[in-house]
Amino acid sequence: MTSVIDQILNMSGLAHLACAFAAAASLCQAQDLSKYVLPNMGDTNGGNTFPGVSLPLGIVKLGPDLYTGSDSYSGFQPDGDFIGFSLLHESGTGGAPKYGVVAQMPVMGTLDNPLADLSINRSKADETRLGYYKSSLYNGITVELSATNRAGMFKYEFPKDGGASNIVVDVSHVLSSYRGQGLGQNYLGGNISVSTSNSGVRYEGAGSYDNGWNRAPKWTVYFCGYFDQPATFKTFLGKDAEGKDIADYDDSTSQGSDSRLGAVFTFDSKSVTSRVGVSFISSEKACSNVDNEIPAGTELATLEKNVETAWNDGVLSKITTTDTSNTTALQLLYSSLYHFLLIPTNKTGENPLWSSNEPYYDDIFTFWDTFRSGTPLMHVLQPTAYEEFVRSLIDIWRFEGFMPDARSSFFSGATQGGSNADNVLADAYVKGVRGAVNWDDGFAAMVTDGEVVPPNNNDPRDPSASTKQGRGALPDWIEKGYITTKYRRSVSQAIEYALNDFALYQVATGLQNSTAASKYLARSQQWRAQWNPSLSALNFTGFLGPRSESGDFLDQDPLSCGGCYWGDDYYEGLPMEYSFNAHHDMSHLISLCGGSESFIARLEAMFTPGLSDGNKEFGGTLFNPGNEPSFATPYLFNFVGRQDLSVKYSRHVARSYYSPSEGGLPGNSDAGAMESWVLWNMIGLYPLTGQTTFLVGSPWFKDLTIDLGKGSNGAKKKLVITAENVGEDSFYVQSLRVNGQAWDRSWVSWGDVFAKGGTMDFVMGPEPKDWATGELPPSPASGREGKADV
Repeated sequence: MTSVIDQILNMSGLAHLACAFAAAASLCQAQDLSKYVLPNMGDTNGGNTFPGVSLPLGIVKLGPDLYTGSDSYSGFQPDGDFIGFSLLHESGTGGAPKYGVVAQMPVMGTLDNPLADLSINRSKADETRLGYYKSSLYNGITVELSATNRAGMFKYEFPKDGGASNIVVDVSHVLSSYRGQGLGQNYLGGNISVSTSNSGVRYEGAGSYDNGWNRAPKWTVYFCGYFDQPATFKTFLGKDAEGKDIADYDDSTSQGSDSRLGAVFTFDSKSVTSRVGVSFISSEKACSNVDNEIPAGTELATLEKNVETAWNDGVLSKITTTDTSNTTALQLLYSSLYHFLLIPTNKTGENPLWSSNEPYYDDIFTFWDTFRSGTPLMHVLQPTAYEEFVRSLIDIWRFEGFMPDARSSFFSGATQGGSNADNVLADAYVKGVRGAVNWDDGFAAMVTDGEVVPPNNNDPRDPSASTKQGRGALPDWIEKGYITTKYRRSVSQAIEYALNDFALYQVATGLQNSTAASKYLARSQQWRAQWNPSLSALNFTGFLGPRSESGDFLDQDPLSCGGCYWGDDYYEGLPMEYSFNAHHDMSHLISLCGGSESFIARLEAMFTPGLSDGNKEFGGTLFNPGNEPSFATPYLFNFVGRQDLSVKYSRHVARSYYSPSEGGLPGNSDAGAMESWVLWNMIGLYPLTGQTTFLVGSPWFKDLTIDLGKGSNGAKKKLVITAENVGEDSFYVQSLRVNGQAWDRSWVSWGDVFAKGGTMDFVMGPEPKDWATGELPPSPASGREGKADV
């Protein structure tokens, strides 16, 4: 099967073709969009992004691993000591680090114990650009990196007066966790063998590991590495799996054990280049991967250019503009596009668990984070990969019984709320994804989530039900019509289960299964039974609240979620935040809140400084821009006829908390979720997952062209957005035309502008204007279906 990445690499002519037909010379000049990408955006201040080298959705993510005594989620830290440079990482994750394996570490001089502390600080800040990474070690060694999909290149320069040049390959190297939650990764054993030939030195082997943020059992990665210079070597074996004591350190050509092991390569040359491939199938395949992707003699600059081309042609060029007046805005746009598509990982052809003709995607962190704005944007910008992704989810269900909400190293885990793969499938279905997707199986997978209680995996963070997959609190949801405190995260799970059931309703309706559709539509309204009309805060009454096992409502401060974690009633969000999350049933929600004016007041309270005892970095607002349950909140004014307020608050959030800088995210990237939110804000739309509705916001650029791929007739599609009079202080919508027609609705449908492409022509101004006087956005679970061209 040809992967999407291979297709991207074969698209180098697209930029030239685009320029040939560009309406403005500045568009052609902007086709090298990689210059706007800052790979280190969001890698500090808790953003946890990966600043190293990766292809779009690529397996290899080659970068540094640093030790500070705190968790290095992506390997990178702005300070601390280098402990290695490894090929596998993730970007924007939390909980505990994952991967940081298949590593090398350069060391100078005599090396008596390769298991001793070899860490060393920087001499200056790391350098990074698209396709290239460089670290300067305090002892004068420099390390330059680049990568392909399944292989990476290390280029070392050792000081001339530093003694012997050594490279240590420690198979036990893995990113550790220091949070004390039992999520730290463990080395479980491995092997390495070294061979020499006329062409040089080669090493190959495997390492096995477990745990990480998804509590994965044992998994294995295979590796194969070459050096371009003659070398002597020693292999080593430790006395155990964690310690620093050496048992063997000699010229043996191989080692295999549950104890720490590896090899040391020593060179006379001060310039050494290494090529290393990985595979999850075998070391032979790892060798094949590196031989095919980085043949001997390949230059680092060639790899850098190939990475740049893959991103330019396959990702960055999907959104173009002739408005190049604001470099900061362009850097935010294209850096966000970049980080948005680092994971999930396309591991098609590298799945060791089963044989299938379907694609396989891994490293899903997590649908709880990404279903709101991330996966809908993936559909728009990467429709081929998106269809493959959907097929992969269904195939995981075929072989494992459930679709994942989160997955890494071929294992599902860390389900924080509902079965949110259901939302992803419904969003794909209602927006016309068909292709090779088996929707009968897709719906069966969704029904499994809606009807089958998953076995309890006894997660110590929540022993009440499964956190591995599915919906652990289904017994209450099905029998009572709400979720009691018998189950952890009862309230936040309830509102998510309602949306999950709405997803089933949507697909059942499309498949003409009226019985199932009626059932799941009714269940999608069960969040209403979690609404406590007696809870009060800020002069507002009625919020989502916890219910005891006997069914009684429990007292709850709507402005506090306690620990806000796995063992609490609300997960990473305030009761007031979650009380806005019935996006499929907005008309009923507005009624429960006391009508339009009261609803507007509630929404504005979310953005009022000083009302929260937390969120000090955000002015003490109840709204938390780094928290996914808040993502849609700034746009909900559209449901009550105040599109201007949606623009006001969403633009404030984007301007205040996002920037193209290392600390430029309002929180953990969450695998690109944050970046997808700001991308939608820049486009001027916001998706409602599982529906065809997009809420109209305010575009940032004078013009924006979104490449939508090919339509069913094979013709290219595009959405062209223009914004007359747009400026720094001129961002309120004055009027809108959609496909040339005057538009008075604060929403558009998939069919209006995406299914076949389309145009949106805004006129902007510095003051609000009441232009959206037409029909309000649909509220399908309330019985209000907006009239839309779908």
